Amino acid sequence: MRRVPNLILPPDGDEKSLPFLAAEALGVPPEEIESFKILRKSLDARRKNAIRWIYTAGVRLRGDEKARDEGYKIVCCPPPGKPPVIVGFGPAGMFAALVLAKAGANPIVLERGPDVETRRQKVAAFRAGGPFDPEGNVQFGEGGAGTFSDGKLNTGTHDPRIGWVLSQFAVHGAPESVMWDAKPHVGTDILAEVVRNIRGAVIALGGQVRFNHRFTGLDIKGGVLTGAFVTSPEGEYRLDCPRLILAAGHSARDTFEMLHGLGVPMAPKPFSMGVRIEHRQADVDLAQYGAERGCLPPADYALAVHLPDGESAYTFCMCPGGEVIAAASEAGGVVTNGMSRHARDGDNANSALLVTLRPEDFPYPGPLGGMIWQRDIEKAAFLYGGGDYSAPAQLAGDFLKNRESAGPGLIRPTYLPGVRWGNLRAVLPEKITDVLARALPEFGRKLRGFDLADAVLTGPETRSSSPVRILRDGDRCSSIAGLYPCGEGAGYAGGITSAAVDGMRCAEAVLQSLREANPE
Repeated sequence: MRRVPNLILPPDGDEKSLPFLAAEALGVPPEEIESFKILRKSLDARRKNAIRWIYTAGVRLRGDEKARDEGYKIVCCPPPGKPPVIVGFGPAGMFAALVLAKAGANPIVLERGPDVETRRQKVAAFRAGGPFDPEGNVQFGEGGAGTFSDGKLNTGTHDPRIGWVLSQFAVHGAPESVMWDAKPHVGTDILAEVVRNIRGAVIALGGQVRFNHRFTGLDIKGGVLTGAFVTSPEGEYRLDCPRLILAAGHSARDTFEMLHGLGVPMAPKPFSMGVRIEHRQADVDLAQYGAERGCLPPADYALAVHLPDGESAYTFCMCPGGEVIAAASEAGGVVTNGMSRHARDGDNANSALLVTLRPEDFPYPGPLGGMIWQRDIEKAAFLYGGGDYSAPAQLAGDFLKNRESAGPGLIRPTYLPGVRWGNLRAVLPEKITDVLARALPEFGRKLRGFDLADAVLTGPETRSSSPVRILRDGDRCSSIAGLYPCGEGAGYAGGITSAAVDGMRCAEAVLQSLREANPE
């Protein structure tokens, strides 16, 4: 297949014309094109008076040699006597399970939360003012934290497995455009169906997915894993498992505490905390496109500021046309995150506005120091918000002047069950608020209107990534033989796609171990 880059269409251009543009670029008649495939699509909005779509296409002409399929290959293995176990069914756990199931390894997945449909009902009830469920929320349950997000599938990594990850999302219900869009996203409404379909594929291939089964301990003998302890609705049990992929997610604090108590090697790692910032989507469109967006997609942004003293702040998980959501996983704590549906048709845009934090910044020592700091901030926010999971909120103009806000301006906050207006400095450490106050005007210079006085800051945003790294070797195994720390919670990924790729790598390591233990 021939790769044809730089095929250009205007914002309202018809993609049916792309094969003709490709033929022109190749210097052949259009009828010579036997097959045509979009490989990549990106929006170039650098010149606001000349916004354009740029495509790269794959073309096969008549007479071209048929290309060999060099995609991701899964090597089958004989069914193990004791199936590998996976803790967590977020992106890392899902793709580890999918690879192992396709290889014939019959994995058993332990997911502490409920299935995705039950989980959606619990989240909706909580946002409407109902009870908080510590096992079924935005962090815990089928699909992991990514299920309640924008469903972004772009990543800064360049692993060859990414193509397979995107293809599996498409096969299981995501829009086909995720295969070639430069900024692919699914949306939380569609992502729930994709997650359910991937679970169905794992089960159809011989795997098991056990919901409401919480991993509570390891059985280790002589430095070797022999089993896992589990709490289920039917009671506690021990599960034989010489191989366990730990994909518990970045919010599994009780799991981190248990592992630390068992002496599993861990270390603190840098992470970020801050707030969510909301603007009107129409204002973001105007700043990015120079006019109303018309037929263009809702505009996004990605910004970073490096201050003279070496501190830095950046935006993360930008959700066009989205909303700020309640993302607590522990009773008595307030956490915010962002979410968009596939259409991205909400009035507001939001993103995390974060400050980079290093272990030397943590007020507590040890591997769990950052986690303890997170918890302190979330508890303070809960109390400041009135104890009903309302989130502290402040207008950006008031934040910069260090004065309390009494209510909204032009922009209505989207966080549910509601916000308590005040001063975020009463909740967030000075380390964070000082950097944010200095960075906000710099962000405004990069994107017009970003530091608008009426922009809404809602906090805290504490779960951007894991504050802990569970150490592993080059074979992705802990010093506890048979334990494979994996994904975002273990400190080896940052987002849906990179977590899925790490899950695949850990599954490959488990398969290699199975083949070595059962040579043909």
